[in-house]
Amino acid sequence: MKKVLLSIAAGALCATAFAGGLLTNTNQNVHFLRNPARDASTEIDAVYSNPAGLSFLENDGLTLSLNNQSAFQTRTVSTTFAPFAMNGGSATKEYEGKAKAWFIPSLQAAYKLDKWVFSGSFAVVGGGGTLKYDNGLPSFEALVVSQIAEPLTQLSQASGVPAGYSLDMNLEGSSITYGVQLGVNYKINDIFSAFVGGRISIVKNGYDGYLRNVQITNATALKNYFTNAAAQAQAAADKFAPYVGTYGSFPLSAAVGANLISAEEFTQLAAGLGMSEAEAGALTVAQAQSAFTSAAAQAGGAAAGVTQLENGVSNINMEIETKQSGWGIAPILGVDVNYEKLNIGLKYEFKTNITLENDTKKDNTGMFLDKGKTPYDIPALLTAGLSYKFLEDKLIASVGYHLFFDKDADMQNDKQTKLDVNSYEATAGLEYRINKMFLVSAGGQISRYGLTDGFQSDMSFNCNSYSVGLGGEINITEKLSVNLAYLFTKYADYTQNNPYGAGSKNVFARTNNSFGIGLDYKF
Repeated sequence: MKKVLLSIAAGALCATAFAGGLLTNTNQNVHFLRNPARDASTEIDAVYSNPAGLSFLENDGLTLSLNNQSAFQTRTVSTTFAPFAMNGGSATKEYEGKAKAWFIPSLQAAYKLDKWVFSGSFAVVGGGGTLKYDNGLPSFEALVVSQIAEPLTQLSQASGVPAGYSLDMNLEGSSITYGVQLGVNYKINDIFSAFVGGRISIVKNGYDGYLRNVQITNATALKNYFTNAAAQAQAAADKFAPYVGTYGSFPLSAAVGANLISAEEFTQLAAGLGMSEAEAGALTVAQAQSAFTSAAAQAGGAAAGVTQLENGVSNINMEIETKQSGWGIAPILGVDVNYEKLNIGLKYEFKTNITLENDTKKDNTGMFLDKGKTPYDIPALLTAGLSYKFLEDKLIASVGYHLFFDKDADMQNDKQTKLDVNSYEATAGLEYRINKMFLVSAGGQISRYGLTDGFQSDMSFNCNSYSVGLGGEINITEKLSVNLAYLFTKYADYTQNNPYGAGSKNVFARTNNSFGIGLDYKF
């Protein structure tokens, strides 16, 4: 159980990045939702996506962008493990976690003054929701199974009494990383600009879970069966005890002929020993008495074993309630090349070194000591984007690429070493301005991670995916515009083999839908 609950502290149980790498949200503006290819943007959302491109904002002075996104996720673990059939009858079970985040705000601001632009933002740069598993997770249930499955199966097979277990599980996790970014860029000439800045990331995680009320089903029937069997076997042994001295060497078949036992009793005794009448008849009286004495002891031990199992599972009562917090700062560099209808943006975010500290209220596992520390680095990120204008600048086509340096970021239990490769994303999109008032856009993103069975767990898993976003912009006035967008993500299921033993498997699946509304204002 300690190993199970310890992995909670790795973080990613919660509703993590709706778009982006393992710990990074790249959807920090509604512009992204309606077209994920924003890495060469020269609009206000470039504060995050391409800060060096702010030098090519259309207007001088202050520009603000206020956004809200709502995201709805599910995470499902479908587990196949033969002993799980003892709880409900099916070896395959589904554990679903749901997350709703109605309010994911962000604010970007840029002040352009001739060749200089000063910019800043506040956004949820990681996490952003609470994920609830009302029926726990398979690793919780596997912990119980590891303790009771084998002896309970043996008891059930020996008695013919169907037996199993039941339990109560629950797990809830919340995760949010706030980011405050500041920077300045300089327009070197009509083509080149450069940016330097940084971001402070503040992490707040919380975990609340339990495993309790574990019970053996049909325990009373099992105990009654073995108690009665022990009594019957002992009665048979007692019946033979007076004859052992005189007739100990007599076969049971002869004992029937000598009227020591009746033919009906002989048939019952043979059945009690699990033998045919011919096999039982070949036993001597002494051997039969010894066999029934041994059977009585075994049945009595089995009845005691049921009680021992009940007492053992009743002591499984694990509970955790803890919060984690930490912060870190990372520099950000960027350059932009703008030549006629072509724009190219480059950005590099350095790794954010973060160590989380526990604030634990409940923990009877001993694994979440108050003030304990956990590594939680945000990986470095390199982005590159290109955009080109067509049709008298009414149509803009754009592409982008993101590379997350996950393998260089410290994670709990050195999980980063279990990744095959660093995560990467590719984006593409189109924007078309219908007229001065209306603009429509759409785009997509492909996300790939270096996932392995060793990296994945039911509490912390990712899936390769593609996302499609669409929406538009309405210019209410020359200064005020509204952005509306919808983005959905389609995930590829990931199958983890043998997580709980040979023949077991986890199938991880996810869904995500995001909606956004944003207001851009040029002062």
